[in-house]
Amino acid sequence: MTKSAVTLTPELLRELQIKQLDMIRFIKEFCEKNDITFYLIGGGLIGALRHGGFIPWDDDLDILLPRPDYERFCKLFREQHPDGRFRLLRTDGKMFTGNIFATVTDTNYTMVKENQTHVDIPHGLVIDVFPLDVCPDSGFARKRQYVWTMLYSLFLAQIVPENHGGLMGLGSRILLGIFRGKRIREKIWRTSERHMSRYKIEDNSCYTELCSGPQWMTIKYPKRIYDGVAHVEFEGITLPCASGYDEYLKLVFGDYMSLPPEEQRVPHHEIAYLDLNTPCEVYDNAHKAEYRN
Repeated sequence: MTKSAVTLTPELLRELQIKQLDMIRFIKEFCEKNDITFYLIGGGLIGALRHGGFIPWDDDLDILLPRPDYERFCKLFREQHPDGRFRLLRTDGKMFTGNIFATVTDTNYTMVKENQTHVDIPHGLVIDVFPLDVCPDSGFARKRQYVWTMLYSLFLAQIVPENHGGLMGLGSRILLGIFRGKRIREKIWRTSERHMSRYKIEDNSCYTELCSGPQWMTIKYPKRIYDGVAHVEFEGITLPCASGYDEYLKLVFGDYMSLPPEEQRVPHHEIAYLDLNTPCEVYDNAHKAEYRN
């Protein structure tokens, strides 16, 4: 793993966290205004339950939306906030982000992740936005969903993941070598996305996360976990989470209320550049000029 070029001191990390609160407040207001369901997940949810807010060493927030709400979220956010402070970034025919999920970015600040240093996007402070997809009950359909998801991930991100060695890595490189054109790659990932996300929860018994990474797509969440919405206090604001949050967290993290070993209490993102006093436009313009020269 590449070592982060930015050292997050406790003071800088806390400043980053406080600025992310503005983002989650905005997202909450946007979702309430448009009747969109979202859930606080992962470390943010653990932090709410265990610390009343951010885990002291955590450097991000993630949210999860049922696939129909995810698609509406992306569409409406772009329509209602195309050029504002907060922007929706998602790979499509006009933009390449390098991610297989959407993000909301705060352009008042500058943060460049190590894996996005050469990507032409607004490099602001981000909150990751993941879809919650339906896991088919049929074993054959589930295997087919895996295949479609791998094709989607490969041709959307257009890189072979670092942990894909052996035959899978070789096969991925061969496929990218065969299908080189932008249009054919987009056609493949769009077709794959449609097939992998086509299942309906009323016909099946579990959900899954297809866009959160290979290790997450193997997890099956009983649909009772997401039967309703609960709420948790997070840094003085109330945020929604799955009604079955305890079952979800135990399934994924085990004893989530216990602190991890001290050596694991560190930020987990690799950040190439961070400036919480300068809008990302300044960095982006300089970045573009550098590669034009």
